[in-house]
Amino acid sequence: MTVTCPKNPRWVSTLLRICILLAVACSHPLFAATDTAVTSSSDLLDLSIEELSTIQITTVTGASKYEQKVTEAPSSISIITSDDIRKFGYRTLADVLRSVRSFYVTYDRNYSYYGVRGFSRPGDFNTRVLLLVDGHRINDNVYDQAPLGTEFLLDMDLVNRIEVIRGPGSSLYGSNAFFGVINIITKSGGAVQGTELAASAASLDTYAGRISYGTSGPGGFNMLLSGSGYDSKGNAHLSYPEFAGINNGRADHRDNDRSHNFFSKISYRDFSFEGAYGYREKGVPTASYGSVFNAPDNRTIDENMYLDAAYRHVFADGISVVAKLSYDEKNYWEDYLMDYPPPTRNRDTAFGKWWTAEAQATGLFFQRHKVSAGAEYKDNIQQDQSNFDIDPPFTYLDDRRRSRLHAFYVEDEYRISDRLLANVGLRYDHYSSFGDTTNPRLALIYAPARTTIFKLLYGTAFRAPNVFELYYNDGITAKSNPNLKPEKIKTYELVYEQYLGPSIRTSVSGFSYRIENLITSVTDPGDGMSQFQNSNRTETRGIEMELEGKWQNGIRGRASYSVQKAKDMNTGEVLTNSPEQLGKVNIIVPLIKERVFLDPEYQYMSSRKTVGNSREGAFSIVNVTLYGRDMLKHLDIAFSVYNVFDTKYGDPGAGPPQHVQDVIPQDGRLFRIKLTYVF
Repeated sequence: MTVTCPKNPRWVSTLLRICILLAVACSHPLFAATDTAVTSSSDLLDLSIEELSTIQITTVTGASKYEQKVTEAPSSISIITSDDIRKFGYRTLADVLRSVRSFYVTYDRNYSYYGVRGFSRPGDFNTRVLLLVDGHRINDNVYDQAPLGTEFLLDMDLVNRIEVIRGPGSSLYGSNAFFGVINIITKSGGAVQGTELAASAASLDTYAGRISYGTSGPGGFNMLLSGSGYDSKGNAHLSYPEFAGINNGRADHRDNDRSHNFFSKISYRDFSFEGAYGYREKGVPTASYGSVFNAPDNRTIDENMYLDAAYRHVFADGISVVAKLSYDEKNYWEDYLMDYPPPTRNRDTAFGKWWTAEAQATGLFFQRHKVSAGAEYKDNIQQDQSNFDIDPPFTYLDDRRRSRLHAFYVEDEYRISDRLLANVGLRYDHYSSFGDTTNPRLALIYAPARTTIFKLLYGTAFRAPNVFELYYNDGITAKSNPNLKPEKIKTYELVYEQYLGPSIRTSVSGFSYRIENLITSVTDPGDGMSQFQNSNRTETRGIEMELEGKWQNGIRGRASYSVQKAKDMNTGEVLTNSPEQLGKVNIIVPLIKERVFLDPEYQYMSSRKTVGNSREGAFSIVNVTLYGRDMLKHLDIAFSVYNVFDTKYGDPGAGPPQHVQDVIPQDGRLFRIKLTYVF
């Protein structure tokens, strides 16, 4: 594998020095844990790889749809814990992903969009990573959107941990698990045990609150109930030179954002029930889709909900079964003032409803084969889109759809020897819209020494064209393409993990991705209308490095660096919004043992090509949180400063018709104070 590494800026040497300091600190006696029960380095060498992985990061459930050790999972994995979320002051899932190796986030002042390993297409709605909450699919059935910002229906305080699973996951999950899977595991009622109140105040007239109640009882009873609210006036004034002729290019009080969420989770013995609801309304200051600049009430509204019932049981022979039944809804409104002329309020809508049935059985056969087999059926009972003027009324689009899919999959984790593990998976999907697809995943996991792990990974994945891409046709700006084919990706990856003593874990990954039939919005020169087409082939190659240290006295650190190059195979050009370098450093430093922590975070992104064929320069961001536990009885206090040095930077826009702006400026320095009380 050949990777062209761009010239390293000064920050790279700084990052490497930090990594070395973390490694030295881990082994220095000053930072050694004093508890005599701690495993020494010599003792560690006598442990099996299974015991070693338990000392480090425990287990992951999203990689194979059952619980397994991270060292045995057929992918490269990052885990963000609830402790990370508290101590680094993460407000949204987008904040979390900004800190994760090889991930980055773009914000257009309406939605947040992930990028992974140098790939983030302008105008994409987060369709190429599957988002799960406790194994429940969150991507909707109209846009396939994975919500990341304030539009996400779960408060970050309710998260127990987040599993970021890189690589194709279609062999288990089907569509959308293209670049990977993000599985969010929520807290149990027993983790709260009582009533918990949280309140925060932040810059931009931003306020948030939450009330949660949790309890546990005999027979495995657990219950968690929670409600959250958020309100922000946003930036009072945002300047866009592209609209200099209107209000001097200034959008006044158009950046407001408010939301509320409800979550419930109840389990008893083998049964569990879960439900979530989220509503979010966001002002849009960028005059998207040709709307009138600085017009009042240009806004989007998202409403999401799901209900999930599950049965889990382990039989006497060790075979475990899971059966799930769920129902979801997605409602979306978009209001813009359009100057045809005369100025007219236009509304764009999408309404989706679907139910899903799943079943899976897992068991150990012939002592060496852990086999998992399952089936899934999904009925999209509503996939409606419309576009119309409100007054005078006129309809441009009224499209109503219904579709179905069914799938079967099997996975075999074959322990060839004590040091060699093979993982083979295959899934068959049938869509009523386009037909069949079959996707495999192969992994060889080898531990030549008890502290060394190699993973050789291969897989394919697909992304089915969604209803928006297939059928959106307003007759003016966009036209449909019902002949779209699924996107396909083929990936190769080699992962090397090394454990150095009881506290340090290092990893290096080299990867190569090739995508065929990439779905891209293309402007037809004949009529000037946009249409989604299978028009691109892309290739991405890169290397990631990460160093992670953890000690019993509370000091923790994580540093990563990734270099990648994503290009269009037809033209040889680098993809838009594709940084060639990403760097992250996160450190937790206890100022007062178990009570007060200083938690700095550093993020670097190299320059990116924009849709307008310019380049948005490289930038660095520093965030710092001071976190105090039990500062008063049962009261936690966190004070965060985001973008400490007030760095000026922007994110590439999606291009016309969505954005006139080639680059959308981002927020400067922001503050937040948060109080959490348990009684």
